[in-house]
Formats: sequence, C-alpha cells, structure tokens
Amino acid sequence: MMPLRRTCKQVAALLIAREDRALPWADRVALRMHVAACRACPAFERQLLTMRSALRQWRNYRDDDQA
Repeated sequence: MMPLRRTCKQVAALLIAREDRALPWADRVALRMHVAACRACPAFERQLLTMRSALRQWRNYRDDDQA
C-alpha cells in the first residue's frame, strides 16, 4: 500500500483520474490531505472543475437560431 503522502504531480494525476473513475479509498484520503495542506493544488482542482462545467454546458448547448 502506498503511503498517504503524495507529491503535487501525483495529486494532479489523481485529480485528472477522478474525472474518469472512482478513486480507491486511500487515494481519496491522500488527495484530501494534500489539497488541505498545499497552496497550488486547490487552484488546479478548481480549474479542472471549471473546465468540467464548461464542457458540460458546451455539450448541452443548442443554438436556437440554427435550428
């Protein structure tokens, strides 16, 4: 089992992987611990959430003038 400490690079990979699949319990705990203590990773997480939201809106966009 991996220790709960993760580097920013590892956390970035986990944040990206979390978009596609559920993370194992140990990874979720390590992610929360790191994000709580890091200055940069929460900003990266917010950027990912913003991109996810924008993509969702883009997929659901319908231009009524074109129909």
